[in-house]
Amino acid sequence: MAEFDVDLFVIGGGSGGVRAARIAAGYGARVMIAEEYRMGGTCVIRGCVPKKLFVIGSHIHHEIEDAAGFGWTIPPVTFDWPTLVANKDKEIARLEGIYTANVEKAGAEIVKTRAVIEDAHTVRLTDGRTVKTKYILIATGSTPSHGPRIPGLEHVISSDEAFHLPELPKRVVIQGGGYIALEFGCIFAGFGSDVTVIYRGDNILRGFDEDVRVHVRKEMEMQGITILTGCTVTKIERENNVFTTHLSNGSSIAADKVMFAIGRHPNVRGLGLEKAGVALNPHNGGVAVDGFSRTSAPNIYAIGDVTHRVNLTPVAIREGHAFADHVFGKRPTQVDHSSIPTAVFSQPEVGAVGLTEAEARAQFSHVDIYKTDFRPIKSTMSGRDTRVLMKLVVDATTDRVLGCHVVGDTAAEIVQAVAIAVKMKATKADFDATFALHPTAAEELVTMRTPTARYVREAAE
Repeated sequence: MAEFDVDLFVIGGGSGGVRAARIAAGYGARVMIAEEYRMGGTCVIRGCVPKKLFVIGSHIHHEIEDAAGFGWTIPPVTFDWPTLVANKDKEIARLEGIYTANVEKAGAEIVKTRAVIEDAHTVRLTDGRTVKTKYILIATGSTPSHGPRIPGLEHVISSDEAFHLPELPKRVVIQGGGYIALEFGCIFAGFGSDVTVIYRGDNILRGFDEDVRVHVRKEMEMQGITILTGCTVTKIERENNVFTTHLSNGSSIAADKVMFAIGRHPNVRGLGLEKAGVALNPHNGGVAVDGFSRTSAPNIYAIGDVTHRVNLTPVAIREGHAFADHVFGKRPTQVDHSSIPTAVFSQPEVGAVGLTEAEARAQFSHVDIYKTDFRPIKSTMSGRDTRVLMKLVVDATTDRVLGCHVVGDTAAEIVQAVAIAVKMKATKADFDATFALHPTAAEELVTMRTPTARYVREAAE
């Protein structure tokens, strides 16, 4: 009788878990993967993908408005929220089917149930079965956090519920200043809702380049979105279908929906981690791992948001692949978490890779900044009051491009390509030697010749 039922048991059928299961099975491992909700995880089912579909849908409102400048006369149009939600659900179901099929084609077995760790080599399923496994991979992702308990918190929705609202709210209050808060703020505003964003910090998009933060806020406010910083929601009262949010600055706002998007917590509760000796990171609450994604239990690994390292889907996928290569492919692989491109699908869009100006100035003695702010060609005809921001951060000593930051239409598409150059340690001279592709917005990245700012850090005496 075999010592183990399977070689690998994956807990979580999201992007990272699925990639690990497929690659491990490709190496000949016997793999079982458990998912208690839907295959695809947060990104596919209630995150990146449906969010991007909503973003695209809401941006059509801008396209309709801009059409007049190009000679189009469009009769009054109507929008139907239930149709959007229904079509989104069809697409998500299609993608879930693809995820399921890909796992099964790879030879792994899917069990649609919750799985809990009993000991270092045993997993218990909710149907009572136990599975003996040589290795366990924890890929359970993260869940929305609403923060400290306040009166009326039960009235708050998260991004999870926002995808399934029966109707479009006319007035929305969103607490948070990061990716999710701003993306949904722009989504609702694009569909015609009156939106107020509440954030405790001094400005939105903490962690992004300061010029990006200022530019995005200005653009969102010009679209009619109210952004209140330096305050928080302290209480929510409901009267019929009206929710009144009371703020720490003494004011209050009436809305049809109140959404909190203030962060996500690693999904570690009730997994039985303590039984297997799996430690949590005391600094972020995620599963503590080393460079190979190995936990404090030698045969148990963890990847993706549950580790709270870099909470991005492509990172989870890369970590899952590296885990399978390392454990089953016998190719020791560590993921390089530097120079990871990221995007905020606000309106306008943000794309960024590498260091911010502040980070570069803290790490390097000589830093050059190349920055341009211009009106895109489309707006010269449409009349829309919007501007594009592009910025390069350069190590003036070596000429290496340390960071690239773009705000404007297709910013994410632009930065995905630039990320290759940044990862390859391209220099500003390499950018300058590249022919401009005219007329595009992205050509500005290779035509900026003169630094807009130069910083030299004085040596400590």
